[in-house]
Amino acid sequence: MFSHEERCIYRNNQLAEVICQFRFPEILTIQANLPVAFQEAIRDEFPRFSSRKETPAPKLAGTPGNISLQKQDPVNNYQFFSADGNWRVNLTSRFVSLSCSRYTSWEDFAAKLDKPLVSFIQTYHPAFFERVGLRYLNFFSRKELGLEGTPYNQMFSPCYLGPLAEEDVIETNATRCSVDTEMALRGGCRVKLHAGPGLVKRQGQPDNEVKFVFDQDLYMNGQVEVKHCIGALQTLHAQADSIFRGAITDVTHDAMEPRNI
Repeated sequence: MFSHEERCIYRNNQLAEVICQFRFPEILTIQANLPVAFQEAIRDEFPRFSSRKETPAPKLAGTPGNISLQKQDPVNNYQFFSADGNWRVNLTSRFVSLSCSRYTSWEDFAAKLDKPLVSFIQTYHPAFFERVGLRYLNFFSRKELGLEGTPYNQMFSPCYLGPLAEEDVIETNATRCSVDTEMALRGGCRVKLHAGPGLVKRQGQPDNEVKFVFDQDLYMNGQVEVKHCIGALQTLHAQADSIFRGAITDVTHDAMEPRNI
């Protein structure tokens, strides 16, 4: 499941989105006031702004035998976009995040994260982070990779294919076949992982080509000290890289056109 091969960068990566998120104990001032100082600190890199109100899912309340669903108040979700729209910072009273729709390398992503994260810490002074998360969402296209006609059992490790790993199973006969896993990893990390073929949407538009979805959501829970949050993120990235390289075969690896860092 894990690979320890040397890292590389893919010219033809299949990433649809990369997201890192830092959750913290609720800071009421973010909900009560517009994030003017925060915007000013990051506006040169994220000049476009929008906001929306979101209603969180109801939460369980009460005592055993008398449980009910309790509505939660809407929260403000402030969004700051890069000029080209490929990068987005989200800020609410409970989390700050950075997402990217055109990922090139971890080094570029980490550099882009630096200003919004430092500005958030300096502006709002979180006591600690309750969750540090890093998510990689891949949509593998056989057409884009030049692998049309190549079966999935030649592209991916058997542990992510279920019955599709078997030679006598015809892919087109499977209406649905996916692998969903949640497990602990080294270094205090956990991962929720989904793998399997399916139809997806690109920028809200349906895509008629069946893609192989490989969705890694890695995270650390607990009280992560602010000074340790970057180290936690680096650990999550290392685990994600090891899992990803272990999931693809050399056929897929070569089709994505790797180059050394």
